Amino acid sequence: MINSTIRILLTEDQKLMRVGLKSLFEEHPELEIIAEAQSGKEAIEKYKTIHPDITLMDIGLPDMSGIEAVKKILEADAKAKVIILTSHLSENEVIDALHAGACAYVMKDINTEILKMIIKTVKDGAMWLDPQAVPILREKNCGVVPPRQMSRAMFKEQHANLTQREYEVLKLVVDGKSNNEIAQELTISEHTAKAHVCNIIQKLVVDDRTQAAVKALKEGLV
Repeated sequence: MINSTIRILLTEDQKLMRVGLKSLFEEHPELEIIAEAQSGKEAIEKYKTIHPDITLMDIGLPDMSGIEAVKKILEADAKAKVIILTSHLSENEVIDALHAGACAYVMKDINTEILKMIIKTVKDGAMWLDPQAVPILREKNCGVVPPRQMSRAMFKEQHANLTQREYEVLKLVVDGKSNNEIAQELTISEHTAKAHVCNIIQKLVVDDRTQAAVKALKEGLV
């Protein structure tokens, strides 16, 4: 039987954060933290020893930047898949992390179900940007994310199968909002919000709201 478990190296200097992530992943047996590192140097050494499927990397480490650690890991293994998981959101850090070779830039306040999906899609070869990071890259026009202002007319032309209201709901789904929170945000009933989410899932040809959020971000719908 083929082992489908995704093996993860967690690099985080804060013990509370490490404990929290380990507890989270215990609920998802397909995700396994096989090693932990508290510094960049330790992460590099452990990566070379265990060759994890995914490395979760904080930026603020005690000995070096997590971005520098990403560079070193990629120098050792060009196929390494590193996800930046951080509370930092500066222009330089976002751009430098992606230029260093990180496959994803994720804020620590991410919805847990979306984090789980990000890990799986990165493992399969995808890239992912936190919605909070996208405007930074578009404003800088640095070539990582194409600049775009999607007007309502352009939206209808490119994604005519979604209504404008469904587009608004989709943006809230990406933000990790529940049906109840979507209903309050848009001043609609929870039943209507649920119906919109179901329609979005069907139109995007995905299995659930998490996959819809990931697809929306990967394809630049939001």
